[in-house]
Amino acid sequence: MSKQPKVKTSKFFNSNLTTMISIAIVLFLVGIITTLSLVVWQTGNYVKENISFTVVINDSMPNSELQSLLNHVKNAPYTKSTKFISKDMALAELSNELGEDPQNLLGYNPLSASIEVKASATYANSDSIFRIQKELAQFKDIDEFIYQKNMMNDVNHNLQITSAFLAAIALIMLLISIALINNTIRLQIYSKRFTINTMRMVGATSWFIRKPFLLRAVLNGFLAALITCVILFVILFYVQNYYGFEIFTLVHPLNLAVTGAVIFTVGILISLLSSLFAVGKYLRLDTNDLYII
Repeated sequence: MSKQPKVKTSKFFNSNLTTMISIAIVLFLVGIITTLSLVVWQTGNYVKENISFTVVINDSMPNSELQSLLNHVKNAPYTKSTKFISKDMALAELSNELGEDPQNLLGYNPLSASIEVKASATYANSDSIFRIQKELAQFKDIDEFIYQKNMMNDVNHNLQITSAFLAAIALIMLLISIALINNTIRLQIYSKRFTINTMRMVGATSWFIRKPFLLRAVLNGFLAALITCVILFVILFYVQNYYGFEIFTLVHPLNLAVTGAVIFTVGILISLLSSLFAVGKYLRLDTNDLYII
């Protein structure tokens, strides 16, 4: 008789451990999809912010107007960074590329000064660039406005396709997560259906019966999410240090925070709702029905 409590405790522990591991496996897949989505978003922003447009300046532009243009572009909300290239700097770059000085051949510097602007990712699209071009048209001594329209459109198109694909995968993973976690918890509560019925028959309120199951669900979801985050983040640190990505970082604080928030939210919320519905089902059943389900 003295061994009976230990047996019950062991079964209780094993049941909850199995539930936590099952939830953690599902959450691990959710974490990977979330991380990939963030990496695509981060890489997309990096690529967008490295596609620049160039404002070519007429030689007749007064210095005062040039300074006003530089200040306007530098302080504009769409600007990530700017670089002013004078006529002499442009000539030096071209001479290095050609291996000879065009000025010696032509007798004058044929190049114009320009401003190279890298736009923020939000403005790195054809519509925004068109509005920027119209805005800068107020400066009359601008000769030309150059940007790589086809490249920008291709980048945005490819990012939209990739984002849509990942969104579809994320939705499928979420549905799978709900189904698997729900089934795992329903099986756990199924074994307690007679206990639930007994408590109901002796007059226990629905909330009194539900409360321990809901608390256990929250705890299981929290611990499963914690286990998942530890394992996933260790793997991400290892992969980042081993491969040393330059464009993006897997262990960026924002990425870790968002991924952790998604994992904990999915783990706790689905566990809680699944327990709530499962217990409610057995609270509504008659005693005789418990033997045939």
